[in-house]
Amino acid sequence: MAEAAKADMFVWEGTDKTGKRVKGEMSGQSDSLVKAMLRRQGVKPLKVKKKPKPLFGGDGGGKVTPKDITVFSRQLATMMSSGVPLVQAFEIVGRGHDNPAMQDLILGIKAHVEAGNSLVEALHKYPLQFNDLYCNLVQAGEQAGILEGILHKLATYMEKTEALKSKIKSALFYPAAVIAVSFIVVTILMIFVIPQFAELFSSFGADLPALTQFLVDSSDFFVANWYIIFGVIGGTIYGLLEAKKRSKKVQMFIDVYSLKMPIIGEVLEKSAIARFARTLETMFAAGTPLVEAMNSVAGACGNVVFYDATMKMRDEIATGTQLQSSMRDTGLFPNMVVQMVAIGEESGAIDAMLGKVADWFEQEVDDAVEALTSLLEPAIMAFLGVVIGGIVVGMYLPIFKMGAVV
Repeated sequence: MAEAAKADMFVWEGTDKTGKRVKGEMSGQSDSLVKAMLRRQGVKPLKVKKKPKPLFGGDGGGKVTPKDITVFSRQLATMMSSGVPLVQAFEIVGRGHDNPAMQDLILGIKAHVEAGNSLVEALHKYPLQFNDLYCNLVQAGEQAGILEGILHKLATYMEKTEALKSKIKSALFYPAAVIAVSFIVVTILMIFVIPQFAELFSSFGADLPALTQFLVDSSDFFVANWYIIFGVIGGTIYGLLEAKKRSKKVQMFIDVYSLKMPIIGEVLEKSAIARFARTLETMFAAGTPLVEAMNSVAGACGNVVFYDATMKMRDEIATGTQLQSSMRDTGLFPNMVVQMVAIGEESGAIDAMLGKVADWFEQEVDDAVEALTSLLEPAIMAFLGVVIGGIVVGMYLPIFKMGAVV
């Protein structure tokens, strides 16, 4: 297996037993070994050359989206259920894919499987596309002989998870986009519009209203220091993002206080519980041992608070504590969730109960996002009216005052 991992990819052309011209890709130590493997398969090699390393190789790079992986899992499961051999299924799915990055990924997996690796070993070579949860479930499916069923479950799990992420992003994108646009508009007014009015007002020879003077002074400061302001804002955002990636304390601080935010915190909390339940349900259904499953569940929650709580639960379960008790001890899960898990443990249908919990909280997130959107729209309109309207009124106050005097 160690040598197979070092194999290079070769592009070949040849003729089959009927004389028909065929071509494809194969993994091997050298072109001579690839030719030998082709002859054993009944192909007369005409041209074999090493394939240039693609941008989307085994390092997991490339623009492969979760949706691509979901569709790939569903297609592969469907073909296997129809009796299509695994390698041939890779060939069909890979050649028919519109995304070149995904096509390279699938054909790369096919080459590793042809070289003697198991499917899970091939998937491990692409860690950014196939996480531990995916690989663990595929391994369980291979060992139990139910790979196509596991792939269907994975596809369903990913569809639901991505739908949940999409709802959260849509809820946060709208206010973020409006705030960004309003900042751009205010910047344009401060740099280009207000200075024009300031030149006009300077010819009046009278004191400006307080609001107008404040806006003129703010504009002067903005024009003189715009590069510092943009630098501080950009640096702060970049610094927070990098600190969140590199520092566990910063990540914990952001995740803890994001859960305490009004309205949005409730959405994030319900989302984390839904992902916890959906991931654990999927792994239970695949027959993954509970302690082993908790590692993948922790990473799928998307929040450090729930990650730490899940890892603590894993340690307690390893010492013999029931899942319901360890969930109750964290203080993160509502009593309804704990009770449903308790019923599932007693009846031996914990995966079904977790599925119901996930369905419930996914619907709760959906409803909360709709409520949040309806609440934010008037609040954002009021915010824009105060900011933009205040600037407009401040600029026209001296003109109104002069008109009243006349």
